[in-house]
Parts: sequence; C-alpha cells; structure tokens
Amino acid sequence: MIDCPTCHNDYPMDASSCPQCGFAPEILDGFPCWAPELAYAGDGFDPAAFAGLARNEEGHFWFEARNRLILWALRTYFPQMASFLEIGCGTGFVLRGVARAFPMARLCGSEIFVDGLKFAAQRLPGVSLLQMDARRMPFRDEFDLVGAFDVLEHIDDDGAALAGICAAVKPGGGVILTVPQHRWLWSAVDEYACHKRRYSRESLHRLVEGAGLRIVRSSSFVSLLLPAMLASRWLGGQQGKEAADGSSEFNLPPLLNTLFDRTLAGEAQLIRAGLNLPLGGSRLVVGVKQ
Repeated sequence: MIDCPTCHNDYPMDASSCPQCGFAPEILDGFPCWAPELAYAGDGFDPAAFAGLARNEEGHFWFEARNRLILWALRTYFPQMASFLEIGCGTGFVLRGVARAFPMARLCGSEIFVDGLKFAAQRLPGVSLLQMDARRMPFRDEFDLVGAFDVLEHIDDDGAALAGICAAVKPGGGVILTVPQHRWLWSAVDEYACHKRRYSRESLHRLVEGAGLRIVRSSSFVSLLLPAMLASRWLGGQQGKEAADGSSEFNLPPLLNTLFDRTLAGEAQLIRAGLNLPLGGSRLVVGVKQ
C-alpha cells in the first residue's frame, strides 16, 4: 500500500493518485518522483558518475561477486519471493540479475537521482522505476522483500531509512543489506564515494534489530582480498586525497580482475557452506520482519 504523504490515506500502489486527496507524485523525465527537490543533485554526489558505473559494472570482479552473493541469499532465504523493491538501484545492475533469477516476480527499483533511473530503464524494460528519498518512503506492507546494496552508508539518517525499509516489507517478509565494513578501512576512496561511514558488525546489527528485524544471516565478504584492500588504502594514503578518484578500482588489468573474481568465487563457497566470515571489506545481512 501507499501511505499518502499529504493525508496519510492508504491506497493501492497501482493507483496513479490518492483517491482521498488527489495527491500524485511529480513526473520528471518520465519517472514518478516522491522527492523531486532531490532528483538531480545533492549531498556532494555527482549524478554524472552513473555513466561510469554503467560502463564498468559489467565484468568487474567486485560487482559480479556481490551480485552472485545477493542472488544466492535471495534464492536461499526467500525462494518464494513474489515482490521485490531495491532501494538505490543506481543503473539497475543488481535489479537486472534479480529479474533474471525471479522472472515472475513484481519488481520495483527506486533511486534518489533521476539520472541513475535513465540507465536502469535501459537495462530493465517493463520494471517499475521511481525516484524516492529512502528516509521518506511512502510504502506500507507492500513487498515480500526489500534490498539496499551499498546504500545505507550514503545516508545521514540511516536509522530513518531502515525504519522505512522495514515498514515497506510485509509481515514475515525480509530485508537484504550490504554495506562497507570496518572503520579502520576508511580512506580517501570512501570520501570520494560520498560515504558517511563504514559499519562495524555491532553497529549494523543494532541498527537492523532496532528497526524491527530479526537477523537470520550475517557474514563479512571480500574477506580473502582484505590484504589487497589494505595495501590499496595505504598506497592511496601515500598519494594523497586528490589522487583517490576511485578510477583505479575500476581500471584493473584483466588478469588481476580475473584472479580477484576467482578468489571471491571461492570465498562465496565458504559462505554458502555456512561459515560467517568475521573480517572483510563488506558485510551481508539478511533479516526477517518481526
């Protein structure tokens, strides 16, 4: 259901406007916008970066490995999932993988920047896409599953965002999150990416449980590459903040990219076997709404 932001009347998601007060989200560049004042820029992030993401996600070891892990979690913990919302869908790279794995599911992608939705629309014909501020979500008990993949770290009030995510999930439904981990890995790359924080296991678990979710799985990933991450952060620190533009993490030699991809594929086997890795550049959490 939609919780009307004007009169708080609940109405079906497929309705174009609130039947009680007539409110309807503004349409910008063909997308319904629930926070139009934030649709084109904000918080230091350059929407032009979506073009680089769209070019580099395909085949890049980190994006591919994260996708495999997310899809495994979906199939393992929510095999009957029939409706899915991705918060911060960006260029649609993850959501396209979900569409292929769950072709009968009703899919929806949200992004705060319209420029990202333009790329997502090219990858996801027929999928519902909308502009939205995750801190002010209009959904109530609408989706079987909500995912936010490397999104929470960009949001000042991550507690408000996670509360909205939990509200959007049907009772008994689930949430899957990935976030960057370990404060001691903070570097100029995080600043370039407009991160607000890197999480610890404890801080993330408090946030998730405080939103009303029961954690059913939590594990680090990008664990076997942690020495390489530390070396990269150290070298970046030697070069200075101005040199850390993030491009070096995309422009890897093909052989090294393949090596890293195979390393993370082996790591995923450990996670699938039930091992919760204590250290790693990122963390995966699977929760169920109480």
